[in-house]
Amino acid sequence: MAAGKDVLYLLLEQNTEVEKRDVYLADVAQMECTNAEALNRLKTIKILKIPPVKKFRKVQNVVDIITEVQKLYPGMEVQNLGETDYIITYVKDGKNHPVLDAMKMAVICVIIFFGSAFSIMTFNNDVDVPGLFGQIYEQITGTASDGFTVLELSYCVGLSIGILVFFNHIMGKKITMDPTPIEVQMKIYEEDINTALIKESNRKGKGTHGSKNTSDGTDGV
Repeated sequence: MAAGKDVLYLLLEQNTEVEKRDVYLADVAQMECTNAEALNRLKTIKILKIPPVKKFRKVQNVVDIITEVQKLYPGMEVQNLGETDYIITYVKDGKNHPVLDAMKMAVICVIIFFGSAFSIMTFNNDVDVPGLFGQIYEQITGTASDGFTVLELSYCVGLSIGILVFFNHIMGKKITMDPTPIEVQMKIYEEDINTALIKESNRKGKGTHGSKNTSDGTDGV
């Protein structure tokens, strides 16, 4: 196949996290090319040099990649199958701290437990669930409820089972193959953040925390 008819296929994610300060094309894009030799060379194109800062995030455009590709292979056709604007986020490769991570997890679990319990109790008080159960029990049995009957027991068991089924997560395992509600909400939040960063970059005409469409890595936080 002639060099002028070679085709490079790119698949860019919306946000890519890197741990190295020298960012190459292969770090941010999945690539396939009709010219295997050219593909190996294109993977080594440096698209960004991250400065010595702790935190760094930058919005770039696929046009920058196409420009660099055309410098090496002027006749090559580039087909972008992914995002046009993409974010590069530098994440410092730190050491793991098992004890600290366990403490954070314990604190989060305590907050979620008491927060959920408070929400359930306030809901029960708002709709007067105990009073409703008492009326139902008295109408069916003809005797007054003592506050702890089969209705309250069934409600507690059903509520626990409902929570487990809703969150689709028991002892580190999923009940179904569907993502959990927390995973869905985290994904939506991540996409909203990425979209906001890209729109802010396009509005200002420069990358978030730095100049857009540049690869000198001089802009960071």
